[in-house]
Amino acid sequence: MRVSTVILPIHRWSEGGRKTWQRAEELGFHAAYTYDHLSWRSFRDGPWFGAIPTLTAAAAATSRLRLGTLVTSPNFRHPVTLAKELITLDDVSGGRITLGIGAGGSGFDATTLLRGGEEPWSPRERADRFGEFVELLDRLLTHDAVTYEGTHYSAYEARDIPGCVQRPRLPFAVAATGPRGLRLAARHGQAWVTTGDPKISETGTPADSLAAIGGQIDRLGKACAEAGRNADDLDKIFLTGFTPDGTGPLSSVDAFVDFAGRHAEQGIEEIVLHWPIPDSIFAADLGVFEKIATEGAAQIAG
Repeated sequence: MRVSTVILPIHRWSEGGRKTWQRAEELGFHAAYTYDHLSWRSFRDGPWFGAIPTLTAAAAATSRLRLGTLVTSPNFRHPVTLAKELITLDDVSGGRITLGIGAGGSGFDATTLLRGGEEPWSPRERADRFGEFVELLDRLLTHDAVTYEGTHYSAYEARDIPGCVQRPRLPFAVAATGPRGLRLAARHGQAWVTTGDPKISETGTPADSLAAIGGQIDRLGKACAEAGRNADDLDKIFLTGFTPDGTGPLSSVDAFVDFAGRHAEQGIEEIVLHWPIPDSIFAADLGVFEKIATEGAAQIAG
């Protein structure tokens, strides 16, 4: 199992931003991701920087650390412009980018660009758009020129030369738990992402959560079989912090090793921990967190 982190884009680059990303590399994390939102929940009224510029700066400040989004969505992105930014980011990083991508939710990203009186997209429309979004983005990142006419997105002779450093394109880590999203992951993903089952995040138990993740992996396997793929070809990524376990796994190295081991038994191959943020839902002891990144990761690496 690999251990990664997610660093929220809340710090000015000159006031801790650069140092945090560089520290993630020093600690030996497999990857460091960031959220791709316009703002997010309790952080809405505080500093929040753009994901792509942040990752570009992180790419220039590091040399080995894999980088990416968890996750990008169609809520405020268009495949044509996103593809151009991703090709540039993959080039700057020397081929170290993973695109975490999902359908998006109903939060601030879904309402910021609305005109007066407009309603946010329904779950069905988000799923419809997500399907087109992933399909078109896949084409844009693998072809020099693309013309596409869909229900929600279009491109006319869009040029993406020279393409990604990674071939045939940078990997997609598709966040999905429903049938349509899992089918997209099976068709287009090099990895799959889960945060657990949101239905039991507050009322369930850690055992319930573990069983739910196991069920998700089983359904992913069926979707892959239907698509003619081996589910083993997709990395299984678990973004922690949204299950009944809360921050418990960050309380000690032993607690983390136990937590990670139980999820590894279910099939999880990469576990992602939020970099501690004081006075937030991601509050944790930074010293313990760093020991988890080194001592804990070494214990579960096999």
